[in-house]
Amino acid sequence: MILRPLSERVDWLGGIDWEARLFDALVPLPDGTSYNAYVVRGSEKTVLIDSVDTHFESNLMAALDGVGRIDTVVSNHAEQDHSGAIPAVLARFPEAEVVCSIKAKRMLVDLLGIAPERIRTVKDGEEMSLGDRTLRFVYTPWVHWPETMSTLLVEERMLFSCDLFGSHLATSDLFARFDGPLMEAAKRYYAEIMMPFRSHVSDNIRKLAPLDIDVIAPSHGPVHDKPAVIVDAYRDWADAAPKNRVVVAYVSMHNSTRRMVDLLVDACIARGVGVDRFDLTATDSGKLAMSLVDSATLVLASPVVLEGPHPLAVGAAYLANVLKPKLRYLAALGSFSWSPKALNKLQGMLADLDAEWLPPVSGRGLPGAEVVKAIDGLAETIATRHRENGWT
Repeated sequence: MILRPLSERVDWLGGIDWEARLFDALVPLPDGTSYNAYVVRGSEKTVLIDSVDTHFESNLMAALDGVGRIDTVVSNHAEQDHSGAIPAVLARFPEAEVVCSIKAKRMLVDLLGIAPERIRTVKDGEEMSLGDRTLRFVYTPWVHWPETMSTLLVEERMLFSCDLFGSHLATSDLFARFDGPLMEAAKRYYAEIMMPFRSHVSDNIRKLAPLDIDVIAPSHGPVHDKPAVIVDAYRDWADAAPKNRVVVAYVSMHNSTRRMVDLLVDACIARGVGVDRFDLTATDSGKLAMSLVDSATLVLASPVVLEGPHPLAVGAAYLANVLKPKLRYLAALGSFSWSPKALNKLQGMLADLDAEWLPPVSGRGLPGAEVVKAIDGLAETIATRHRENGWT
């Protein structure tokens, strides 16, 4: 691991995880990720901002050989992919202390076994002098844990934002190039990690706005030296009205439900509604999450399995329910042989979404004339509701 300068006084010394394909045993990582730590050198103190996941611990320690000393470790977020190597840093530098938010102290003790006496908590807005440099600690809770904060290097207007504004992207680029790969990775990251807390994202963006930030240095992905691009994208994802799009997520065992989906997709497209279609037997859950960021309507389609929805449809419903996208309308459709109860159960699984349910469409076996008519009516209802709201 090498030191890579962001400025005369700030170095990046993170780890690029090129091979990672799954995060938290849950989140797909098609493009890998990085774990970013930063060293800030003042005339009197040298500070490490966050650390790395434990499997990059030896790399971090090797990079710290070139630093000389660490007086303070700032832990913006207690989750182990950013705090995991802190115990090793404290063992290397026995005089160093950890600085964190009030809520983070207990977490660092519980998760990492750090001695409480080596942790100093700071208040929202508190500053720490490094000599000729100043750190200001800004509480940014619930992006995406309750204890999270950001750290501003005041003189350089550089914000160390930890997970906020991050992206799971393994790249040799130290600074962001706002091309397709980065923006897709950033949106995927927002959808999977930040979207359940989008009201807090909005609150924290407003809180950070007066700081006149020139650089945002997150703890995953490249550094933003044009911060307005990523901040504006976050504002759009969190606050803008949904778009004229419907997500259709389905699973079909004997093609009856798939034929219903074919009809619905064609009918929506014919009415000018954009469609994102997902076969849940082969869907990247991150892609599904990304599509939910902007869409106005979600349709879940499932056959009946033992009087309930297919387990893959259950998983998609759970995902949508916990991610809490800004959907305004929900619908369900599916085929059955002897029990029509599956769609009612799907509806119950999306109870946390503040969205209106449109009439479900259910049919026995292959879609007959009445089901075809009902599907066409559902498409017309979706298109009409979108038009009435002015969504394009």
